[in-house]
Amino acid sequence: MSFSYLKQLPTPEEIKQTYPLNNTCKKIKCERDEEISRVLRGESDKFLVIIGPCSADKEEPVMDYIHRLARVNEQTKDKLILIPRIYTNKPRTTGEGYKGIATQPDPEAKPDMIAGLIAVRSLHLRAIEETGLSAADEMLYPENWDYINDLLSYVAIGARSVEDQQHRLTVSGFDVASGMKNPTSGDFSVMLNSVYAAQHPHHFVHRGWEVDTTGNPLAHVILRGAVNKRGVAIPNYHYEDLIRLNEMYEKMDLVNPACIVDANHSNSNKKYEEQIRIVKEVMHNRKESAIINKLVKGVMIESYICPGNQKIGEHIYGKSITDPCLGWEESEQLLYAIADSVR
Repeated sequence: MSFSYLKQLPTPEEIKQTYPLNNTCKKIKCERDEEISRVLRGESDKFLVIIGPCSADKEEPVMDYIHRLARVNEQTKDKLILIPRIYTNKPRTTGEGYKGIATQPDPEAKPDMIAGLIAVRSLHLRAIEETGLSAADEMLYPENWDYINDLLSYVAIGARSVEDQQHRLTVSGFDVASGMKNPTSGDFSVMLNSVYAAQHPHHFVHRGWEVDTTGNPLAHVILRGAVNKRGVAIPNYHYEDLIRLNEMYEKMDLVNPACIVDANHSNSNKKYEEQIRIVKEVMHNRKESAIINKLVKGVMIESYICPGNQKIGEHIYGKSITDPCLGWEESEQLLYAIADSVR
């Protein structure tokens, strides 16, 4: 056989019963969801900042980071909504390498999917319980949604997943803000078609069930840059890109047109320090253009405690083991600068 069936995973209901969300935290998450929704619907002038490590590798430094973020959130909450990145699945272009705590809760040990599901839920629970910040995660595997759908306030669909039919249909059943990234080719039409699919109802199979969805009006785009046929990174956060995106939005049957600019990945060519300049340019263009101010609802930043990245096994506290990230000091300064730029 091509598949070796190792062990049956617990159901989402079993995991949730063992690791429940208390009523106080349910209320916090509902309030955060509504606050984020109001921004995407154009009913609030607050600005979204989705920020945190490239991958949530170890619980303690990630929680340390989120506690720091919560203190900044308290100082900037009149202008910003800070959403910690707790990305528990890491997409790998070739399939090789660390795939996130959902697969490997210990990056130096063998994969353990059951322990991974528990680690994912525990980390998201701790974030809400200890800091009051419900988080963002990338839904690399759509079937994982049911394990944490009561915990997330933001979902991202990555550049390599956005063309996949199952991802598009599954997002149509999400009840939270969901960002669809442009594909690595940079094609805006592909990205907007994925938003169209996500915003409309569908009938399909999900986790062994025949299901109907109502459509997700909070589905929107994330610009993360592109790579041309020669492997050269092409940014798409500039003034002209945003104006073109707005024009394309206007030609489609979409509600709540909104854009998040991912300051890393191909927009920065993974030169993590460039995120500061990129975010400041986006904020400048929001000031200069009423169209861009209305369209761009937030930014996405890869940030951790220590700047840069390290190899697995080096054990530098709070330093990324995947893509390089901004360090905390630069990130904190940037957050306050963003708040000062919001009208």
